[in-house]
Amino acid sequence: MYNNTIVPVDLGHTKKLIRALETIVNLSWHYWIKITFVGITSHVPRFFAHLPKNYQAKLGEPAKNQVNRHTIETATHLAISHDPSGDLDTTLLKAVGEISADLIVMQSHIPVLAEHLWPSNGGKIARQAKCSVMVVCN
Repeated sequence: MYNNTIVPVDLGHTKKLIRALETIVNLSWHYWIKITFVGITSHVPRFFAHLPKNYQAKLGEPAKNQVNRHTIETATHLAISHDPSGDLDTTLLKAVGEISADLIVMQSHIPVLAEHLWPSNGGKIARQAKCSVMVVCN
């Protein structure tokens, strides 16, 4: 089974992560998998975290209620990028190696027309990752 799972977290879209968080919490509780919440940000302040260290402190908050109910081991990992949206896939795959993750659980959405021409982040990660990837749709 899996030992260390990565869950990418975008603090600007935490309400859209509900299904992925429910999935990983259930998997983790049943199989004793450690969850590492990964956030990718830049040095530039954002509206929900003015400094990278504040961003990292907030990474585990979206799942805190569910995790606390089940006694699950969690960690956070902050990755700094000059262009978080442009370097998302590369930065996330680098974090997978740094953490030695064996599963990525990430939220997706229903594809739109443009994604038939340009693949989504979940699709790119699934093709390039050296570990298992679970893309959870809304």
